[in-house]
Amino acid sequence: MATAKRAKARPKSSTGSKAKGRTGPKATPKPKARAKAAPISQKHPPHQSMKAPHAPPTHPMRRPAAGTRRIQLRWLAHARSGDKGDTANVGLIALRPEWYPILVREVTEARVSRHFRGQVSGVERFELPNLHALNFLLHGALDGGGTISLKTDAQGKVYSTALLRMEVSVSEGVAQQALP
Repeated sequence: MATAKRAKARPKSSTGSKAKGRTGPKATPKPKARAKAAPISQKHPPHQSMKAPHAPPTHPMRRPAAGTRRIQLRWLAHARSGDKGDTANVGLIALRPEWYPILVREVTEARVSRHFRGQVSGVERFELPNLHALNFLLHGALDGGGTISLKTDAQGKVYSTALLRMEVSVSEGVAQQALP
């Protein structure tokens, strides 16, 4: 004996749209036509790193003074990073003790905050002169921390490498010593 399935009829709302069983004034109205979106190039201008490598610096802080040169931190220091809850902890250690004052002068909370703009909610810096090192806490960097974050780098291991890509001004003599 075959059984026939019944299809339940859904009532229509007074506005004519289907509202999952609701009728009357609380029914969901039809969505309005969306405005035409701007092209992606207008929404998201190219990032600084996407510009040609030979492009001149656009920010006045990037222009080195006479007798100085801008180099990446990786030539002056090494770094380690990890997580403490929602905060990434980055240690920056001078490769030579005489380069520690350069780190203190150039790698400020404000500069690190700008370097990680949009990725962190706050930056704290701690000086460790006996180790020739700086320690940075990057608050809000891990989307809640390693156990609940959906970030690819939920433990913040890449922040040390990212910090080493920051450029600082050094004298020509230090640049010649540091660069290969």
